[in-house]
Amino acid sequence: MNFPFYIARRYLVSKKTHNIINIISGISVAGVMICTTALIIVLSVFSGFEQLVISLFNAFNPDLEITLKEGKTFDSTLLPENQMRKIPGVVYLAEVIEENALVKYKDKQYIATIKGVGEDYAKMCGLDTMMSEGKFLLQEGDHDFAVLGYGVAYYLGANLDDYANPVSIYVPRRNASFSGGFENAFNNEVIFPSGFFSVQQDFDTKYVILPLRFVKKLLEYDKQVTGLEIGIAKGSDAERIQQQVTKLAGDKFYIKNRFQQQELLYKIMKSEKWAIFLILSFILIIATFNVIGSLSMLILDKKRDIAVLQCLGASQSKVKRIFLAEGLLISFIGAVGGLILGAVTCFLQQKYGFVQLGSANSTFVVNAYPVHMQIQDFIFVFFTVMLIGSIATWYPVFNIRKIETHILNQRY
Repeated sequence: MNFPFYIARRYLVSKKTHNIINIISGISVAGVMICTTALIIVLSVFSGFEQLVISLFNAFNPDLEITLKEGKTFDSTLLPENQMRKIPGVVYLAEVIEENALVKYKDKQYIATIKGVGEDYAKMCGLDTMMSEGKFLLQEGDHDFAVLGYGVAYYLGANLDDYANPVSIYVPRRNASFSGGFENAFNNEVIFPSGFFSVQQDFDTKYVILPLRFVKKLLEYDKQVTGLEIGIAKGSDAERIQQQVTKLAGDKFYIKNRFQQQELLYKIMKSEKWAIFLILSFILIIATFNVIGSLSMLILDKKRDIAVLQCLGASQSKVKRIFLAEGLLISFIGAVGGLILGAVTCFLQQKYGFVQLGSANSTFVVNAYPVHMQIQDFIFVFFTVMLIGSIATWYPVFNIRKIETHILNQRY
């Protein structure tokens, strides 16, 4: 066994001359352990929220979205859709039209974004799993239906069982003139809602999903669309498919994956996660002052042992390595113990959801704080704790020279 490590291990578990040193050593280990546990729990909770948000947005956002760089609408024949469908991994392809519209139900009205979607949209989106009322149905034979965001339905006071009052949708006509009155300035179509979806507030209060043919008729479009959405098979190389689609689409179009469609949101979530990590790291630095105090007192307590070791031929660097190993042992035990305690806490939260987000009657998407443990978080926390512990150990260990001078002055 390595000599400095052997002596350090004996110093850690053996009884000291002054009992307070044992207490401070225990406090040092406990402090590092608690901070490590807190780091793991916080990072895992943030990862849980990140996974939750991603899953919610993925129910609405496609795997790939194609939009025009300049302008709003384009002729769908500009994109080689048949060639895109032949790309390995591409499963669904849906033409999309988005436009602002006035939505009216009885005496209430609301400005929303209508989204006309092709037949493949229902197959590749996950809105059918996000329905708060009714079902996700857009077409049934010759009949068209609307799926409203829950927020839109709330503001309109829409009722799925009201078969006497459909939802009216108004959009400005091309070359509209208000001189002839409201009716002549707007196109108007009526449609019955089949359900309300609830994904996230930004979507719920903004969108009304409609069949593409209905929106084309309303807007007097022929082949114009505002975008193309692509669904990819699970396990496919999304990056490779994105590159192939980009090559086929040309320079006039943006091809965005799910991260790029919500890039700002994901960056904010990552920034918040690591900002909290830095704050807790500062708390860990404060906790490691106990390590400095513990080692300093241990060095003072072991003055005689240092003198004996030097008389037996131990070099100054070897003596320093003994106490350096002591400090690293404290950090290591605290780090490993904290990782285990953090993992157990996160597992129990995953399984039983002890810490709730709100009351039993709350409207949160999940009832308990979501937790998602990632191996890279455990590795990163471990090395962070060991790095801070090493720095904290460095100061008292490299002041041993002063203690040695004090010992020599006592001897002579």
